[in-house]
Amino acid sequence: MMDKRGPEHFGTEFVSNGNESFFYADMTQTTYILLLEDDINLSTVLADYLRSKGYAVDTAMDGKEGWEMLSHKHYDILLTDIMMPRMNGLQVLKNLRDGNNPIPVIIVSAKNDREDIIKGYNLGCDDYVTKPYSMDILICKIEAVLRRYRVHESNNEMEFNLNGLHFDAVRQLLGETRLSSRENELLLTLCQNMGKVVDRSRILTNLWGEDTYFNSRSLSVYINHLRNYIGKDSQVKILSVHGKGYKMVIMNEQTSKIEE
Repeated sequence: MMDKRGPEHFGTEFVSNGNESFFYADMTQTTYILLLEDDINLSTVLADYLRSKGYAVDTAMDGKEGWEMLSHKHYDILLTDIMMPRMNGLQVLKNLRDGNNPIPVIIVSAKNDREDIIKGYNLGCDDYVTKPYSMDILICKIEAVLRRYRVHESNNEMEFNLNGLHFDAVRQLLGETRLSSRENELLLTLCQNMGKVVDRSRILTNLWGEDTYFNSRSLSVYINHLRNYIGKDSQVKILSVHGKGYKMVIMNEQTSKIEE
């Protein structure tokens, strides 16, 4: 079901619950969302809520219908359930990434097993929200994902030659290795700040929305993944800077002496 509204301009809105304020829809132009959800009641409630916050929302009741809509119209972000008729949400996600479509994707699902969540991220989702969820928090996650994509799009350099190893951030490919969305964002951040120390807290806030112990441990795991993909013998190094963060460098004889 397509939203027929035109590209109206929406203002910035702050809503307070008494303790904290939530930021909604910084939209100088309309943000278009495609919602794939086979529960008609949940779909209607969520779509109406998103529209009330200034988003334009189209909905589909199954993955195949959603896939056809994605093929014929531009959307800024996709929200998808997993368990749907005809084509499930993970297959939609796989089709997008196999076709090198970089659209941001948030999975919204009742499937909360660790294996399901990991599979979603490995296929290229940008966030994974389990049901039941707070609509306020879901909107914060939508805006966080869109904010990261807008920052990346504003930087023209999305491809990098890492000492012969090609990194394409749009296709999420490092050489022949397909990166998860968080691996891709992390590597892009390091590449865009080549030779500079990137603060650990900044990375955690940009990628996860908050600096917590759990997220910090996850960051260490992703750093190790990237180091393994790059290879121990490569001149490209991701250095840990004690008490600060990480720095990517391409080593040469002079750099090696400095780092020693």
